Amino acid sequence: MTKRVLIATSNQGKLAEIKAVMQGLSVEWCCLADLPSFPDAVEDGETFAANADKKALHFAQNAGMWTLADDSGLEVDALDGAPGVRSARYSDSGNDADNNRKLVRALSGVDAEQRTARFVCCLSLAKPGAVLARTRGQIEGRIIDEPRGHNGFGYDPHFWVPELHRTTAELAPDHKNRVSHRGQALRLMVTQLESLVGHAS
Repeated sequence: MTKRVLIATSNQGKLAEIKAVMQGLSVEWCCLADLPSFPDAVEDGETFAANADKKALHFAQNAGMWTLADDSGLEVDALDGAPGVRSARYSDSGNDADNNRKLVRALSGVDAEQRTARFVCCLSLAKPGAVLARTRGQIEGRIIDEPRGHNGFGYDPHFWVPELHRTTAELAPDHKNRVSHRGQALRLMVTQLESLVGHAS
């Protein structure tokens, strides 16, 4: 039997990546735009995992269905882990261009070798009242001043992956899904979802 699962995001970039990796499951996916408007989840946790849980539980309760939520972002070592859980709201406006400008300004004068960073993604799957599964993925890189590439979103144009000799915004979507923090977390979640859906009533 096909299980209906809500993907708790209105970010179209995230939605596309999640659906691409999770295709083939006995799941009918829906997103927030498919349902009546719900109040936003309060994402005031101190970790990505805590916020993913809060979001998944909030929307599972409001929608009355299993919900998959993620919290993800960028941790920069020279900035003591910032922007971290505030990655999407790093600048006053919260838009990608302003977030990236603030990031580059914050790293002004920091040597290239000291600009180590990682993208982190925590996923939470919940039913009303309980978390069913959690997964985590991350990818290491460095922050560069000049944006490169037009794929992806968020901080991708400034996130240089040394082993790949390119930014995550220069990766083709299928390549990015194989190596990215979100792709890693999603593939781990696929395994858990397969088992959970098979045992769901």
